[in-house]
Amino acid sequence: MYRVIAALLAVASCASIAQAQSTAPPSSVTPPFTLERALQNAGATSPNLDAATAGVNAASAARTVAGLRPNPEVQVQVENVGGTGPYRGTQSAETTTGVALPIELGGKRSARIAVANSQSKRAALEAAIIGADLSQSVTEAYISAVAAERRVEIARQLSEFANSGFRAASARVTAGAGSPIEQQRAEVARANAAVALETAVRDADVARENLARLIGQPVAGPLDAFWFERVGTYGPAESISAAGTLTVAAAETDLTTADARVRLARSQRIPDLTLTAAARRLSQTGDTAAVFGVNIPFPLFNSGRAGVALAQAERSQADARRRVAIIETEQAIALARTDLANAASRARTAGGPALAAASEAARIAQIGYGQGKFSQLELLEAQRTLADTRQGFIDALVAFHQAEARLARLITPAPGTGATAQ
Repeated sequence: MYRVIAALLAVASCASIAQAQSTAPPSSVTPPFTLERALQNAGATSPNLDAATAGVNAASAARTVAGLRPNPEVQVQVENVGGTGPYRGTQSAETTTGVALPIELGGKRSARIAVANSQSKRAALEAAIIGADLSQSVTEAYISAVAAERRVEIARQLSEFANSGFRAASARVTAGAGSPIEQQRAEVARANAAVALETAVRDADVARENLARLIGQPVAGPLDAFWFERVGTYGPAESISAAGTLTVAAAETDLTTADARVRLARSQRIPDLTLTAAARRLSQTGDTAAVFGVNIPFPLFNSGRAGVALAQAERSQADARRRVAIIETEQAIALARTDLANAASRARTAGGPALAAASEAARIAQIGYGQGKFSQLELLEAQRTLADTRQGFIDALVAFHQAEARLARLITPAPGTGATAQ
């Protein structure tokens, strides 16, 4: 064990240089399937975006409907027919033909338009929210796919280590320098490594298929592993305001809609008028006379007070939800920024000299075991340390990119508000 640690420390500096030299992307005939390409494909094929577009169109149609005035009515009335005596038949009929024109009072039409305008803005915000959620989902699926493929690399390396260890153990046993238990232990390690590799490959296939389902087309070519390994620098910074973000803007629009509904409920307390103008023909004399009328509803059973109270209660609820949305969004932004900074620190630490030193120590332990300088337990421990270090690096990268995607979703500005200050 002490020799392994000594070897690890001895190679740490030179391994760091080797890792820095290996960070340059190798030339590849097939370009990587980038996250930007995945996002573009998802935006072109997502049924969620189609539903959002239909919602915007429906809100626009509702705005047109809200601005329409009541239709006039054509009225035809026949009196004094089908009776008895002089009113038998149609000889005493009085036929009235006219037009009734409803007139809205109290600003009902403008109030309806205000509600429809607010709902149209809400539909546009909902479309933007769906787009932002889709972007986050695609990003997280891409992160999972890249991480799964990186875990396949770890499992494949451990499988190669296990195969090499089994060959070395067999050679030592054949030469009489080792115990048969070493060969059996190496055989178990090789079998476990093979199963772990098969599992990692299946997980990677599923992750790639899930990404393909989300973007609506097959994922061809390698994923962008170099984007996955890039880690920015995050430290203390000014807090990010929740104002102007999609979530807060949606809550504020809901409040605006509630205000418009209160105004509409108040306007509906004022009765509308219906003006009528008609011509009446008297069959007995053949004369014609004009008829004019005004209809005014009498609010005896429904004065509209209950509707106003309902709208005011819903307005208070919308205002409370707006204040909750601001608080929760600010808390979520602060938590995401903290998670992002912590994950960045872990990723830089796990992927720095420690990873390079663990890789070199495992390689030295493998060679030394074959030469009889290290025990099998020291070899297995060095390999396990390497696997844990690489796995920790991948986990930190996943946490970093997920926090980055979550923060990007939280601070996405609402349409027309500009970028959120950071």
